[in-house]
Amino acid sequence: MTRKQKRLSIIAAGAVFIVAAVALVTSALREQIVFFNSPTDVLAQTVTPGARVRLGGLVEEGSVIRGQDTTVTFKVTDTTNAVHVSYKGILPDLFREGQGVVTEGVFDQTTGEFIADSVLAKHDENYMPKEVADALKAQGVWKEGDATPGVTPQGSN
Repeated sequence: MTRKQKRLSIIAAGAVFIVAAVALVTSALREQIVFFNSPTDVLAQTVTPGARVRLGGLVEEGSVIRGQDTTVTFKVTDTTNAVHVSYKGILPDLFREGQGVVTEGVFDQTTGEFIADSVLAKHDENYMPKEVADALKAQGVWKEGDATPGVTPQGSN
């Protein structure tokens, strides 16, 4: 084997190693990605028991119930369907009814309840998570420029 052939075989082996490493990393990341689901999506599809899911939508008006300690239950809606959410922990300061929220956790199919372990709320009056805004726009509920989805801004008719 000449020097040139040795060099090429080392480069080829290195390239195969790099391709294998990239393939392993992307497959591992693909398993860790958690996509956004609206309440309609969660209710329409069968979610694998114990699978982590991101549920997003609006906190339904009048649905927030504060229990003992830091336990809170509320409903997340996309104006078509609503999912009952149970969360134990401290809610973000900007969490309130009628606002956009994304929760992450598992869906308990026996009780039909979503057990959340994290809750993300919008961070200012004009922000809504992109996935939630897109889902509401697709249903015709939210228009661009609205501070609150489904509500016409003051001064416009």
